[in-house]
Amino acid sequence: MISFLQSIIAITTIAEFVLGNFGNVFIALVNCLDWVKRQKISSTDQILTALAVSRIGLLWVIFIYWYSIVFNLAVYYSQIKPNLFIAWSVTNHFSTWLATILTICYFLKIANFSNITFLHLKKRVKRVIVVVLLGTLVLLFPNLVMISIHEIMLVNEYEGNVTWKVKLQDIVELSNLTVFTLVNLIPVFISLMCFLLLIYSLCKHLRMMKLHGKGFHDPSTAVHIKVLQTVISFLLLLTIYSLCIMIPSWNSHKPSSEWLDLFFQNIGLLYPSSHSYVLIWRNKKLRQAFLSVLGQVRFWLKEWNPSRL
Repeated sequence: MISFLQSIIAITTIAEFVLGNFGNVFIALVNCLDWVKRQKISSTDQILTALAVSRIGLLWVIFIYWYSIVFNLAVYYSQIKPNLFIAWSVTNHFSTWLATILTICYFLKIANFSNITFLHLKKRVKRVIVVVLLGTLVLLFPNLVMISIHEIMLVNEYEGNVTWKVKLQDIVELSNLTVFTLVNLIPVFISLMCFLLLIYSLCKHLRMMKLHGKGFHDPSTAVHIKVLQTVISFLLLLTIYSLCIMIPSWNSHKPSSEWLDLFFQNIGLLYPSSHSYVLIWRNKKLRQAFLSVLGQVRFWLKEWNPSRL
């Protein structure tokens, strides 16, 4: 039973890794080529490109973790684990926060409120993006510090006063888990807030349209709905991903098998691998480029004749 589950996890992990890399490399490549061609790039495309690059790094880190656990567990615990966990923390941080910033960007550009603060932020979207991105480093730094302290204590676990070390290690581990949980929950709450405000903005817009006797099939309504669909897909995937990384962390003190951790990791991989395709489909330029590539591949497959080989 376990070997069957491990086989399923291995197949789906490799599939998610390959598809995720293809989708994110495609986003980065299309935006970079368009940047070179036009000699300019929008703030949204900048975020999408940086997000794609961070997710490529995240996918590779997760794949290396899976490969090490399955094929070389001893080397993982002795050499790879500390550096890999730090690499995961950095790539996970930027992957999650860049997607959250993209949601904030959509919200500021699409929502319609008469609040003075909102209008002030709406006119300064680029500045808001930079401030939020720099502000997230305040969350990343203590997270990396706690990880480093925790790893150092694990290495020196049996040196000196063991009883005092165990108590201190419990305090450090609790602090580490608290910081880890906050860092991963804050983006979820911000994205949820943007989603709810977008719904409120849409409802407000529909009431205005009804009041003036106009139909609901106007461009603004269509844009609102399109952005809401994009945000809710990200929110659902981010929530699943956050739960999949937090549940094993909070249960780390309990005995568990590696395949169960890999199972949670496998479900969590849906976020960095599948969300890229949501972004491709919701972006007109990316969607057209993707359909063009699919058309070219279909043409090559029709032209390819195995009997000629």
